[in-house]
Amino acid sequence: MTPDAPTVGQRVVVRHLAGGVGPSGGPALNDVVGRVLEVDQESVTVQRRDGRTSVVALSDIVTWKTVPDRPLRRRSAAAIDAEELTRITSRGWPPIESVHLGEWELRASRRFTGRANSVAVHGSPGIPFADAVAEVEAFYEERDQPALAQVVIGSVHEQSFASAGWGRMEGYFGGAVVQVADLDLAYAADPEARVSDTVDDEWLSHYGRVNDPVAARAVLEGPAQVGFISIGSPTVAIGRVAVTGEWAGVACVEVEPDARRQGLATRIVDTALAWAVEHGADKAYLQTMRTNEAALALYKPYGFVDHHDYVYLQPSTATSQ
Repeated sequence: MTPDAPTVGQRVVVRHLAGGVGPSGGPALNDVVGRVLEVDQESVTVQRRDGRTSVVALSDIVTWKTVPDRPLRRRSAAAIDAEELTRITSRGWPPIESVHLGEWELRASRRFTGRANSVAVHGSPGIPFADAVAEVEAFYEERDQPALAQVVIGSVHEQSFASAGWGRMEGYFGGAVVQVADLDLAYAADPEARVSDTVDDEWLSHYGRVNDPVAARAVLEGPAQVGFISIGSPTVAIGRVAVTGEWAGVACVEVEPDARRQGLATRIVDTALAWAVEHGADKAYLQTMRTNEAALALYKPYGFVDHHDYVYLQPSTATSQ
């Protein structure tokens, strides 16, 4: 490695050998631009703006250099396509097991949350739709889990699944609204907030959707850049923020019932967004139920606006039970 090699956290452009012959007859080259997540004796791991990661062998690197830490925003948060945003949100809440079926992502995490235990439907499965549905049903049957499909409401995918006899799931996993916001530099982390990169038992005890702590930790701690926020001793408020590329996902904001209406949730969000900006994000998303008026009111002053809604679908045999 060269003495001036970038360190973890810097934004870089890495030019490396891509294999084969280039247009000029020399070796084919490729550029990777993003934030350095890890550097070791053999490779560098770079996270792109959409959250995808690339691992480049040091022996393949031709040149690399640092680039401005905060480039001008290429487009606003609201301009992103719903299917592309679904891919990004999945990277911020990664399942324990992920299997790709074309562009679809089959996700399983021992039933901890719908997002981590459903097929994320975007793009093409690469095979006829009926065959893809059969693959989905077989995947979840093998894991003794109900088959669920997360689809954007109003999309062609929702219509296709409906034609195949799938219907909306009711209850907590029924679906959500996805909101987005452009970030600025004005957020101030709360001086009393603690941010950790791992989930401790106290934090987890305040997140009321955990039946399997091992599975929950695996999903929650999955992203390379994730922060778990706590306020109070003992803890009375928590939150989670994950940064994947230029995007930050804010989630798990919970306040103990007898500590509500004291501004704790706002302090958690302030800290989450300040942490997100510090770690390179310039856009943010969140996912919450349409009926959660308190959450929608909490996020509105930060500029969050509706982007799209998604719903969980399940086979007709499940909806009729």
